[in-house]
Amino acid sequence: MILLSCSSNHCSLSSNIMASAAAPSTILKSSSTSPHLGWGSRRRSCNLPSINRSVSKTTVAYYGPRSPPYKLDALEPYMSQKTLEVHWGAHHRNYVEALNKQLEKNDILYGCMLDELIRLTYNNGNPLPEFNNAAQVWNHDFFWESMQPGGGEMPKLGLLEQIENDFGSFDNFKDKFVEAALTSFGSGWVWLV
Repeated sequence: MILLSCSSNHCSLSSNIMASAAAPSTILKSSSTSPHLGWGSRRRSCNLPSINRSVSKTTVAYYGPRSPPYKLDALEPYMSQKTLEVHWGAHHRNYVEALNKQLEKNDILYGCMLDELIRLTYNNGNPLPEFNNAAQVWNHDFFWESMQPGGGEMPKLGLLEQIENDFGSFDNFKDKFVEAALTSFGSGWVWLV
């Protein structure tokens, strides 16, 4: 396990090795919850030859912000309803709306699943304009799903064992996780992968 800390243009690993921002997209390969919700009426599959698919997909091209899987006051006192209303209702929504505006004008990317869109727009280290908004939509969706009312307990079984193997102790992991989050430039993200 490593800590992956990302800002809009690079990621750094807990081993102090620099990695490209493509690293989070490797997480996406196992994601089964790529959002393809929205209000667009045109349907077609992402039709790019560089994407290897075993099954053809048809998606709605416009994305919509996924609601958190709990009431907006359910995380109090750790995160207030007001914070969630602003962060989900404004920040997240702004990334979705900006991405949708970009996709309106792009017949090539129109119709891609979100994980495909991120991999494609990363463009081998030369991100296209759509990359930041697509990645931020995914990051926010992942963020909401990563929290739960009554959460924050000590991990159990295999996860705890792996954390202790990789970080020496759970307390050491928490210290390194907090340090990675506090030293991430701007609105960066930190994941345990």
